[in-house]
Amino acid sequence: MAEMEIKFEKAGRIKPGQWVLIDGAVCRVTDVQVSSPGKHGSAKVRITAIGVFDGQKRQMLKPSGADVEVPIIKRKYAQVLAVMGDQVQVMDLESYETYELPIPEEEDIASKLEPGVEVEIMEAGEYRKIARVKG
Repeated sequence: MAEMEIKFEKAGRIKPGQWVLIDGAVCRVTDVQVSSPGKHGSAKVRITAIGVFDGQKRQMLKPSGADVEVPIIKRKYAQVLAVMGDQVQVMDLESYETYELPIPEEEDIASKLEPGVEVEIMEAGEYRKIARVKG
């Protein structure tokens, strides 16, 4: 698997909806709170986010001028080859690589998965997830 690509962004510039790395996990920011600067210190930023691949809630507290790691999320398209229990076998439409992914918990995605359907895959380093059914 490829190593995760990242870029750096100042903590004070992070907005809800962006992606960040917290404890090595790719997360989508849900809330950003900025405390006012004190007499001898800089403003602090509390970032609350939900893990994209595991669903866990995480928080990070940093000075507003500190760097935060922002992952580069790649989007690829794949075709469903087979649905096997709680797994889906898909084939990447660019490299023709086949691999298995867990069926997403979202009912609107899970109900549409059947052989021949195209899906959009989110990929960050070694993690992959079905983001949506195409079409």
